[in-house]
Amino acid sequence: MSHNSYNTQEIHRIEEKWQKHWADTKVFRARVHPSKKKYYCLEMFPYPSGKIHMGHVRNYTIGDVLSRFRMMQGFNVLHPMGYDAFGLPAENAAIKHNTHPGEWTSRCMEEMREGLKRMGFAYDWSRELATCNVDYYRWNQWIFLQFFKKGLVYKKKAIVNWDPVDNTVLANEQVIDGKGWRSGAPVEKREIEQWFLKITDYAERLLSDLDKLDHWPERVKVMQKNWIGKSEGVQLKFDVVDEFGKTIDTIETFTTRPDTVYGITYLVLAVEHPSVKAWTRGTSLEKETDAFVADVLKKSAVERASENSEKNGKFLGRYFINPFTGDKCPLWTADYVLAEYGTGAVMAVPAHDQRDFLFAKKYGLPVKKVIKDTKTQGHKDTKTEAFVDPGVMVHSQSFDGMNSEDAKKSIARFAEEKGFGKRTTTFRLRDWLVSRQRYWGTPIPIYYNDKGEPQPIPEDQLPVILPKDVKFGEGNPLETSETFKYYTDLKTGKKYRRDTDTMDTFFDSSWYYLRFCSAHDDKQVFDKTETNYWMTVDQYIGGIEHAILHLLYSRFFTKFLHDLGLLKFDEPFHRLLTQGMVLNKGEVMSKSKGNTVDPHAIIAKYGADPLRVCMLFAAPPEDQMEWSNSGVDGAWKFLARVQNAVEQRYRSVNAEFDAKPFDTADKDLNRERNAAIKKVTDDLEHYKFNTAISTLMILMNAIDKYKCEASQAGKQALLNRTLKDLVLLLSPYAPHLCEELWREKMGGQEESIALAVWPKHDESALKQDVMTIVGQVNGKVRGQFSVPSESTEEQIRDIVLKDAKIQEHTQGRPPKKCIYVPGKLINIVV
Repeated sequence: MSHNSYNTQEIHRIEEKWQKHWADTKVFRARVHPSKKKYYCLEMFPYPSGKIHMGHVRNYTIGDVLSRFRMMQGFNVLHPMGYDAFGLPAENAAIKHNTHPGEWTSRCMEEMREGLKRMGFAYDWSRELATCNVDYYRWNQWIFLQFFKKGLVYKKKAIVNWDPVDNTVLANEQVIDGKGWRSGAPVEKREIEQWFLKITDYAERLLSDLDKLDHWPERVKVMQKNWIGKSEGVQLKFDVVDEFGKTIDTIETFTTRPDTVYGITYLVLAVEHPSVKAWTRGTSLEKETDAFVADVLKKSAVERASENSEKNGKFLGRYFINPFTGDKCPLWTADYVLAEYGTGAVMAVPAHDQRDFLFAKKYGLPVKKVIKDTKTQGHKDTKTEAFVDPGVMVHSQSFDGMNSEDAKKSIARFAEEKGFGKRTTTFRLRDWLVSRQRYWGTPIPIYYNDKGEPQPIPEDQLPVILPKDVKFGEGNPLETSETFKYYTDLKTGKKYRRDTDTMDTFFDSSWYYLRFCSAHDDKQVFDKTETNYWMTVDQYIGGIEHAILHLLYSRFFTKFLHDLGLLKFDEPFHRLLTQGMVLNKGEVMSKSKGNTVDPHAIIAKYGADPLRVCMLFAAPPEDQMEWSNSGVDGAWKFLARVQNAVEQRYRSVNAEFDAKPFDTADKDLNRERNAAIKKVTDDLEHYKFNTAISTLMILMNAIDKYKCEASQAGKQALLNRTLKDLVLLLSPYAPHLCEELWREKMGGQEESIALAVWPKHDESALKQDVMTIVGQVNGKVRGQFSVPSESTEEQIRDIVLKDAKIQEHTQGRPPKKCIYVPGKLINIVV
């Protein structure tokens, strides 16, 4: 065939042919083989919003190349695909287009499935799952009930983030700069009864077990550590008094700075703290305090916590006694304290905390210095800014003169002995709010008895199925369903009120990797034997944007299910790769910026294989990648060269591949072949997909240079072997073309190339017969010498010293010394 044989029509014919063949022969179907080494490769499953985009193409091509590579290395590979299919966007789109969210989602999944199949990804489609299917979400409900039984799920009134556009509660993590993560609307605060999962019970394990994860990116581990946010300090108890000094209450605070307790001049509560309303109710301060609280709740946590923003507060008409000094000090509420931190009440030491300092200056509160700066002889004046470094204790009674770091421990002990403090550890991590007041999610399997207490729906009555008779646009749609609102006790026939919240979709995605191990088991959440064979996930791939929440929640679920005795392991993902974004014109692709590139249009023009090669050649996988049309054009041209080389130069011969009679050209090609096998294998082990492709291009150049006449059977055998290895090494990247060449053009191979054996290199073939040595005189290059590879230093010195050019520069003088760098250069010093 001519150069043009790799044209669009031919490409599409090849791709459709082999996609159908892979589906018909079930070549990627995974089964448990206890004697075979397994490899579980998983990309984060997509939210089905319609057609696949370039971000999907990049993510899933990485996983596909690794899966095919491991398969050819003899691993038993599990590579599944499913859909994270519940959630607000589907519900909002369905309302907008006047259709049911289920129909909308189903159409989107169909489009997505078609796009993924067109890319030729080696998925075991028999395990396909969607979180919106009843046979999946019934097990969400089962897991929820296990949490409930263990006391790890509870309901409480809480001030929550309310998205006024999506009409639902958002977890703190879903509020970005004060706006809803999906709608972009400014978030409001409301007090509502909500379901929470006690992830805080696992905080210590989630933190310490990060040290086990040797194959995770360091920055992801740091992000999780910061999110969990462990602090060690002291919990202090203060008596609250009225203006006459009568004790009326107590309040607790947590501090990591017990060395500053003698400098406390006021105490400040988050506006969300229940005491703020309790203490001002019925007083002259009630109205203005309520207005202040409402105002603060409109701000984002980021704004409130910022060091630089102006601090605002209100006096609460109450005081407390500092147990260390006996001083009576005022109680305030302020915008800069967050309910999430410690107890939501913070001791204020203006001399040694910058935010307290700014607040005290604004409201004329005392600034009391209790740590002296010794390094600058007291030049750092606490009258102009807070002194926050270690120093020496002053105005702190018996602790005066002590180093402030040592004083932390001594004061903590003292507080414990006196009974008004105890050493404790706190975490920034908060319990996970899992309630959502929307329709398209897993119904929470709870009803309420006559006393209004939550009761679990019996497990044998699961699933609790989403009803069809709902009205959208009137608050929580489930509350509009007459068939759903009530639960009937099957034994007594009595009706009870059913819970009408659905679960946060992060719940669905926190365990899907386990379900893939036995995706259609209708008797149990997953089959223990299958799960303990396939898990843990050997390679997990997804965007850095999921580095905190999804990964943290998945780790939490795995630890919980391990504690139930269902799993042998308690970490889900052995190795993690976070791929970079795909950019176009320097910006992340998005419809709003009008810079998206449709993968379907690229496939229509070039085919899937050139798109796959281009995606992995453009940049290392962790880096951002700039899309370029010339990149895909270059990939197409390279694949055309490979096809032409095989079609025009591969010929069956009777001669065996034999290295003994090789001439120099043969040795050169054989060395390039072995070098390519070694380099591509090593690069794939280390995710260097782009340099692996470069290596294959270098091998292609060597093939083009190699001369071989029809009569030279030995040379033809070498060329055939090199072309075969090229096609095998290229096949994870360009599986359609390589399958075609392997099965149809290279002597009728019986099995799919995906089942072929990955080539191994011969180390001895990498040795060169001759090497080039640079000759220097007094450090200056004076010639280059081709010498036999086995030459000793002495032999090389003799060859170089006898050279006429070298003798010109030594002028017959004997060398003082010779410096030899093996295999590279020899320097004659005269």
